Amino acid sequence: MKTKLSSRIKAALIVLGSLALAACSTVEPYQKGNLADYTMRSDRDELASVMTSHIQFSREASTGGEGVGGGGCGCN
Repeated sequence: MKTKLSSRIKAALIVLGSLALAACSTVEPYQKGNLADYTMRSDRDELASVMTSHIQFSREASTGGEGVGGGGCGCN
């Protein structure tokens, strides 16, 4: 029983360790230009941004909150 439990713990640690290491990656300086490209921007399509905002409003029954506003006191 103890061997089975310890082997499961070892297997779980190996899986968790490999998942943790898989998430670590570095971006080289020459790759940063690709990430800053216009096609990588989420707001490059105005219609898609408006439709996404409309869908979120329809689901959440709330609007606004995208821009810069007050401190949240409700006095604006």
